[in-house]
Amino acid sequence: MDQPLPTTTLEAPIFDPRAFRLTPFEADLTTRAREFGARILAPRAQKWDREAAFPIDNYRDMHAEGWLGICIPRAEGGLGADFRAYCLAAAELGRHCGATALTWNMHVCSTLWTGLLTDDLQMDAATRAEHQSRRAIHYRRILEDGAIYSQPFSEGGAAAAGAAAFGTTAKRVEGGFLVNGKKIFASLSGHANQYGILCTDVTDGTASRRNTLYLAIPADAPGVSVAGEWDPLGMRGTVSRNLFFADVFVPSTASLMPDGLYFQAATRWPHMFLTLSPTYMGLAQAAFDFTIRYLRGDQPGTPPVKRRMYPTKQIAVAEMRVMLEQTKALWFQAISEAGPDPSKESMLRALAAQNTVMENANAIATKAVRSCGGQAMLKTLPLERIYRDSRCGSLMLPWTAELCIDRIGRDSLYERGETDE
Repeated sequence: MDQPLPTTTLEAPIFDPRAFRLTPFEADLTTRAREFGARILAPRAQKWDREAAFPIDNYRDMHAEGWLGICIPRAEGGLGADFRAYCLAAAELGRHCGATALTWNMHVCSTLWTGLLTDDLQMDAATRAEHQSRRAIHYRRILEDGAIYSQPFSEGGAAAAGAAAFGTTAKRVEGGFLVNGKKIFASLSGHANQYGILCTDVTDGTASRRNTLYLAIPADAPGVSVAGEWDPLGMRGTVSRNLFFADVFVPSTASLMPDGLYFQAATRWPHMFLTLSPTYMGLAQAAFDFTIRYLRGDQPGTPPVKRRMYPTKQIAVAEMRVMLEQTKALWFQAISEAGPDPSKESMLRALAAQNTVMENANAIATKAVRSCGGQAMLKTLPLERIYRDSRCGSLMLPWTAELCIDRIGRDSLYERGETDE
């Protein structure tokens, strides 16, 4: 099995609190995350990967230590982390188990989107009061019962990329909605207690992105089913099987956001789609950490043989370090700018940061495998898993690496509404 580092040799933080001017809260939170990752996540990471099994034991421990409520406001019982604080803590967890950090992100988004993010959006006083009353129900489930929420996004079409309305539909009926459709690559399928589903309100017979609803659907609701196998290259512990909804009734109180708020969020708070990247920031750091330990002869589970004296190894480490520092600097700037109504330049930086993290995490892991040599390919050591997990980031909607490049090029050359005609 993967061997955890003793707490006496806990790795240095990914983002040094003094160098990056973290707040005291951020410094404390990331220290706790780093310790939790080394103590709880790292020893189990190989198990979830080998078995393609959901890390349910990790979630029980996260509930016990408050991590399920990291973005729930303090006034409502949570840790009260804002966007940047969450991202920094998530990177530390991703450093120790990519699959756990990635699924945890899907859960946390249900509180980040309904909490901090929604509080920045426009709505009248009555709508805001009703929303806060509804979200309190979900927050209590999470904090008191350890309820796990998911965030199924993809459907196999253009909706997850923001280019079309979601094919999963909701029709208003007396007392609530009837939901029909499916989600693919639905992380936590079969293990979440509530599925936070983005769907299109088609009550009037039309399908528009503006009519997107965000509904919490109980996993045990009649008409909800999970199907398909899950045996992927990496991120195996996410258990991202297919979800199906057949005339699933949910009451009106199941709305996680008021009508029209998701579309407002997606257009005014686009950094909300950057939350997949912390996991891969952590994986990039983990690949570098492994390389240093291995070449110094300090990696648990391997003979204490030093390889650091070879110039080829030193050059490889230097190149990895340069790439890692570039990635960290850009990503930290992007998450620090997150907020409503970003400027064009801020938006371009966010897309560049997403692309850079997703591409460089695997590039660093690839160089790590080559630099460490044959033993790095063994499944008894964590680098092989880190390499496979890191390969998945560039494929993830809504901001795949390719879509980021497409948008950066187009939006750099054109102002909004500008054409060549």
